[in-house]
Amino acid sequence: MVDQTITYLEMTSPDQLVPSRPPPEPLELEPVDAVRVDLFHSTVLRIGEPHNWTTPSARAEDQWRERLARPDVLAWIARVGDEVAGAIELELHGGADVEITMFGLMPEMVGRGFGGHLLTLATQLAWEARLPGDPPNRRVWLHTSSLDHPHALPNYERRGFRVFRTERRPRPIEVG
Repeated sequence: MVDQTITYLEMTSPDQLVPSRPPPEPLELEPVDAVRVDLFHSTVLRIGEPHNWTTPSARAEDQWRERLARPDVLAWIARVGDEVAGAIELELHGGADVEITMFGLMPEMVGRGFGGHLLTLATQLAWEARLPGDPPNRRVWLHTSSLDHPHALPNYERRGFRVFRTERRPRPIEVG
């Protein structure tokens, strides 16, 4: 077990988003459909591996298929050219509330200038995402762990997210 700090951050207006500088190479997003679920699953596993993510990356592929078939869960694969660069997952909660449930870069993309831009895109998508008939979004939020990449929290704060809660909790770490 290791102690971790979970930091919850939010934006309450799209005007709070501070876009990053452009990425060093074009970064494209592909919506995840039934054909891309396996790619999304393997991408999330690779993104989370250095940080010992256990959930949601530990879901079985059929659980991913079931989750991503829901209309309130949206996901994208990020690419730089033909290379998979990262992933984004959003969950639309009732009351005009959108959570960025998964965001990250492939380990080989970290430190190359893509993180801020991918977070900018994820945040813009979150502000725009809603189900038919839903009111405009009033809040976009996410959380990060002290076990995530050390640049994660500063990146969220630079994009305009503000801390609204922190908590400490133990986390099991698998020793390989």
